[in-house]
Amino acid sequence: MFAVDFEILIAALLLFAGILSSKLSPRLGLPMLVLFLIVGMLAGEAGIGGIQFDNATTAHALGTLALAVILFDGGLQTSMSAIRLAWKPASLLSTAGVAITAGITGVAAAYILGIPLLVGLLLGAIVGSTDAAAVFSILRSAGIHIKPRLKSTLEIESASNDPMAIFLVVGLLELITGDMTLGPDMALLFIKQMGIGAVTGLFIGWVAIKMINRIELIAAGLYPVLIAVCGAIAFGAAASLGGSGFLATFIAGVIIGNSRFVFQQATFLFMDGLAWLSQIAMFVMLGLLVNPPLLLDVWAEGLVIAIILVFIARPLAVAPLLALTGFSARETTLISWVGLRGSVPIILAIFPLLFGIDEAGLVFNVVFFVVLLSATVQGSTLPWAARKLKLTQLPPACPVKPLEIPSLGGVNADIVEIVLGERSRACGYTLQALPLPEGVNIVMLVRDKKVLPPQPSTKLQPDDHLFITLRPQLRAYLDALFHCSEESVDTSLHTAVQLSADTPLSALAYFYDAPFAEDDHRLAAHFLEEHLTEVEAGALVEQAHCSLAVHTLEEGIIRQVTYSPG
Repeated sequence: MFAVDFEILIAALLLFAGILSSKLSPRLGLPMLVLFLIVGMLAGEAGIGGIQFDNATTAHALGTLALAVILFDGGLQTSMSAIRLAWKPASLLSTAGVAITAGITGVAAAYILGIPLLVGLLLGAIVGSTDAAAVFSILRSAGIHIKPRLKSTLEIESASNDPMAIFLVVGLLELITGDMTLGPDMALLFIKQMGIGAVTGLFIGWVAIKMINRIELIAAGLYPVLIAVCGAIAFGAAASLGGSGFLATFIAGVIIGNSRFVFQQATFLFMDGLAWLSQIAMFVMLGLLVNPPLLLDVWAEGLVIAIILVFIARPLAVAPLLALTGFSARETTLISWVGLRGSVPIILAIFPLLFGIDEAGLVFNVVFFVVLLSATVQGSTLPWAARKLKLTQLPPACPVKPLEIPSLGGVNADIVEIVLGERSRACGYTLQALPLPEGVNIVMLVRDKKVLPPQPSTKLQPDDHLFITLRPQLRAYLDALFHCSEESVDTSLHTAVQLSADTPLSALAYFYDAPFAEDDHRLAAHFLEEHLTEVEAGALVEQAHCSLAVHTLEEGIIRQVTYSPG
């Protein structure tokens, strides 16, 4: 048997153990990254596996590749609506927030460990970034839902603060080794890293979308692979030009993920699986790299540094920045607490080993201990903190799942699956009475694993699965309509929409909080009652807090009416 055969078996068994360990995360209340690290540590030289792995160069190469995949997938999953909602606080936290956290932690680390100030600041920069995957795996497994702006801020901050941390680490290493001077050189490095990274990411993302929607590949399975390769090109091109490859691949992911392209859902599933594989492999490898007995030598110093990081540095960095963007004290407190450290600090802790810094071993062990402690303690208490601060909210009334229709090519239509929850306002309504915009069609209904023909008289029930075709521009509106719960009406519905003239006024009153009586009069009949002159396209009826206008008229019969609130 060749040596590589045995190595493949060992790698597969480690990945298998890592995947199975994820089942324990909800029960133990720990982020999955902690369990992946534990699997690696148990399999390592000091564990039951006895596997020897101490190659920092290989660990850095594999970790960089894995991190690039994770960030690219994060960009694909980041919506432009989330960016518009939270770009101001997230950008402040991912730049100035990282620098302030690194500075306070670094000065404290230099004093506690008795190391030079620059090395202490290097350690602070290494632990300066947060990990979104750890945060929201805990929130999802615990069934915690927080406000959209709060969630978006945490996600975008953690996805975009890695380039800043990497810049600080590289810059400090150059200063320590004497290859750079403080001042203009550092400023130039920052401009190159961020500028080249951003421009490259935008360009590669734009080219990728133009190309994938025009090229015809021989196999459908190559389209997700092509998108993944574009992410790798963005990283490599930016890094080769002296920019931040991580920033480039994240931005390219955002551009691609917010565009329409063929085999979109298949690509998202492929990249999600690839990101999970990368995350498991990276954490297990890092667990192999650490020597657990050496962590015991620095536990006291690591504990003090972790306390300063969590209770002093992070809050001092977060509070003044969020005060500028309108967050409440409770929201600021949660964001301060959600500062879980994850994959990036451990990968960055390998950098000093590659640069040959005298204190590299000490820095790596302290960073590993701080990350392990942060993820364990903060991760396990995150659901409790969100509830205690009263920042949780009810889950969506109707989960929405987009489906793939690749056989239709570039047709301007989507198909989605909606599962009705018990709190959805649609429950109890017939299909005919639903105030659906024109261009939205319910094509199939599944109840109790049986397919029912979507008849106008069919009354909707909880747990019904609706399969709906619609124009892409109506997707957000439809999401809001079916997410509308018994407790509240989604403010996204407060916009003009074209409805069938057969829509009952009671549906508008119930779903839209429209000022109509709860009766079964139809829009067309109500319009004719109010409009005494001859009806023509564009005819308008003004009501309290809303207006009705004829949108489509066929042979004198009203077919569509535009309902406008306000």
